[in-house]
Amino acid sequence: MIVTVTPNPSLDRTVTVRSPLTRGAVQRVDSVTVEPGGKGINVARALTLADVAAEALLPATESDPLLNALRTLGVPFTGVPIADPVRTNLAITETDGTTTKLNERGAEVDADALQALTRCVLAKARDASWVVLSGSLPPGMPTDWYAQVVSLLAPLDCLVAVDTSEAPLAALADAFELAAPDLIKPNAEELASVAGVPVAALEAAADAGDMSAVVRAAQSLVARGVGAVLATLGAAGAVLVDGTGAWQATPPPIVPRSTVGAGDASLAGYLRAVVTGARAPQRLQMAVAYGSAAAALPGSALPSPAELDLDAVRVSPVVTANPEVLQ
Repeated sequence: MIVTVTPNPSLDRTVTVRSPLTRGAVQRVDSVTVEPGGKGINVARALTLADVAAEALLPATESDPLLNALRTLGVPFTGVPIADPVRTNLAITETDGTTTKLNERGAEVDADALQALTRCVLAKARDASWVVLSGSLPPGMPTDWYAQVVSLLAPLDCLVAVDTSEAPLAALADAFELAAPDLIKPNAEELASVAGVPVAALEAAADAGDMSAVVRAAQSLVARGVGAVLATLGAAGAVLVDGTGAWQATPPPIVPRSTVGAGDASLAGYLRAVVTGARAPQRLQMAVAYGSAAAALPGSALPSPAELDLDAVRVSPVVTANPEVLQ
């Protein structure tokens, strides 16, 4: 069982426009979709489509439309009651795949709900192979909640993945010595922020096909106790670094339709490969295949295994890996 935790879930409303988005102008809408969202929920959705046992944990009242949407999709979940309805996020997608996101702050999680959610995570983790902590934190939750939960999960047998950004990621990084997860999945900006390097340098090198700067940044996190770093880099592909090596993957050519959920799909692909016993290069290959397939789908749709082009993803070792980290 893979348990995903989404403290700040959402209903994702995606609007596709016919022409490039222009501030202050009237835009013509081609399509509108509304799907259950939030990073951990997206991971659980993708895993469920692949028949991998997964359960989504989230704060939401029993009558919330988000839970009804999960029921319709057949995604197992446990909801921790809160007072307010789940937020609605808006994504505006242009014809070339450029996506503008307007995310609400989220429903407040009070002290009682916070304790209930934490207890639920720990209870579910006892029977889980992985616990995935994903996304932003809503009002009412302490910035270091992910760091607290990673520390509480440390004595258990489950592995822990974290995918977050901004203040929660910084708080987690500050606690790596005591609460280093088994996997983190940053994008270039998030990796640069915790590694203390300029994001422009990482992105420019990656776009040029040179992943050495990304690898060095990821290695610095492995040296601080993180088990593995899966850095997703958009059209440039992805990099995986762990204690045994470093690899880069080039995605297949696609026509991008929406980037919403692509990173979450990558994480789901990685975890799907893990539970089948795949080695690190094959985990990275599956992750990139999932991310690319998601970007080729409209709205926040997530790919099924039949929509993957696994053989088109090229994986190669990065020979600039730091031997001191990889021993």
